[in-house]
Amino acid sequence: MRSLPALCMTIAAAALSVTGCATAPPATPPAPVDTSPTAPFSLHEAGIAELQRRMESKELTARTIVQLYLDRIARLDDAGPELSAVIEINPDALTIADALDAERAAGKVRGPLHGVPVLLKDTIDTADAMQTSAGSLALVGTPAAQDAAIVERLRKAGAVVLGKTNLSEWSNFRSTRSTSGWSARGGQTRNPYVLDRNPCGSSSGSAVAVAANLAVVAVGTETDGSILCPAANAAIVGLKPTVGLVSRSGTIPLAPSLDTPGPMARSVTDTAVLLNALAGSDSRDKASWDADKHATDYTRGLAVDGLRGVRVGVVRDYAEFNADVAAAFEKAIARMLDAGAALVDPVKLPNAGKLDALEMTVWTYEFKTAVNAYLATRRGVPIANLSELIAWNRAHPAQELGPFGQELLEQAQASGTLNDRAYKQALASLRRYARKDGVDAAMKKYKIDVLVVPSNNPSWVTDPVNGDRFTAVTSTIAAAAGYPSITVPLGDVRGLPIGLTFIGPAWSEAKLLRYAYAFEQATKARRPPAFLPTIASGASP
Repeated sequence: MRSLPALCMTIAAAALSVTGCATAPPATPPAPVDTSPTAPFSLHEAGIAELQRRMESKELTARTIVQLYLDRIARLDDAGPELSAVIEINPDALTIADALDAERAAGKVRGPLHGVPVLLKDTIDTADAMQTSAGSLALVGTPAAQDAAIVERLRKAGAVVLGKTNLSEWSNFRSTRSTSGWSARGGQTRNPYVLDRNPCGSSSGSAVAVAANLAVVAVGTETDGSILCPAANAAIVGLKPTVGLVSRSGTIPLAPSLDTPGPMARSVTDTAVLLNALAGSDSRDKASWDADKHATDYTRGLAVDGLRGVRVGVVRDYAEFNADVAAAFEKAIARMLDAGAALVDPVKLPNAGKLDALEMTVWTYEFKTAVNAYLATRRGVPIANLSELIAWNRAHPAQELGPFGQELLEQAQASGTLNDRAYKQALASLRRYARKDGVDAAMKKYKIDVLVVPSNNPSWVTDPVNGDRFTAVTSTIAAAAGYPSITVPLGDVRGLPIGLTFIGPAWSEAKLLRYAYAFEQATKARRPPAFLPTIASGASP
């Protein structure tokens, strides 16, 4: 994690000129801390309800809670295992906590998030002292002028915006051989379970921070897999909502047809609480205009018998899985049977293999239009559009292009407009294969309520030379459809977490949370990270 002053010192050393750095004061050296990952931490695995109980009993204040997490970040993110999950701390966090403590003392409690620290992915605008940069040095300068709609909602709910999290730069839309969790501004995020393994992305820092108890909850964003993959690899819960349930206004886009923010937490309950605060209509985002018709209290339906009588479609041929993952999946199926589910096994998704190429075409066209529209809202940063971003990166290769290139940005710049026939055909086909001839067809044909599939294979060793090595991607059909999906911890393979994904039709978040909660309570599979440096030779999955 680097504050803006520290970042500006780095930029100055590299002889770069970035707006917003000229008057930044020098960083104050941090006080010595115990950098052992096993050092005592009084909020270890604490959930939202526990924090509220301890504040209500006056055992803790919001200020104390914020300070404890700040100390934890200093111990594990900046030092010790150096997770690089948090890219920037909100310098106003303690002041905000003080104001919320005063409200509580006066008898006003806004709700379950009152005084609770929340981390945000560094693609989410905050109109405060923090940067919103997508991890790129080209966006460091004057902060955003307006909060993202979801930040407005979080502040209204009483949450303390603790800071911003690292990510795969530009939400992993930069290079075909990128390394997930790396950004020029934040460096390489590390997997807290085995430090030389990749955290997946692009919401890498959000997942790692929650897993390592650097915050109680975080917000990520997803276009395809950017919440689910890092959540599964960090043994936490991640929910990708229906596109439109949660506003995207004020978030740096990739492809608006698929983009959505979503909650990330260590439990299904906390995921539901955070979703309650995030979901809702926003006049600035047309896709969200009907959200209020669908949003509900997502905690209300959580029940240990939530799988009883549910028809679960088991997807087996979506990807090739590690033998240990396949064995864990069989145990999960048995647990769901024990919980009263009715299984339909197997369920086929015959068009799933057609989605990847179509999705990339949609991304390439939409990114240029969407990112140019977003950059037009920013002032006091080095770039104003995609063409200038590409040129800025070329002018600063040591800072931005060392690990990998920017061929995806260049392809997007060379693409046509959203009126092009190629784009329109790709989007129509993507939606048809994922919706009508995908999830919807499976639901109807097999008369099922939900699809289940393993979320991931065990994580690969981070490789800055060759890039990522994805071996199983199961997020695409829900992402391409714009439908909700949720991953919940399934177990681990030699210390590396794996997850189970539930996929449903549009606006089925309440049901998915209910199913995921029942599975979570039946298995209790989450284990905190061990911060192992590596996996012993001969034991690698």
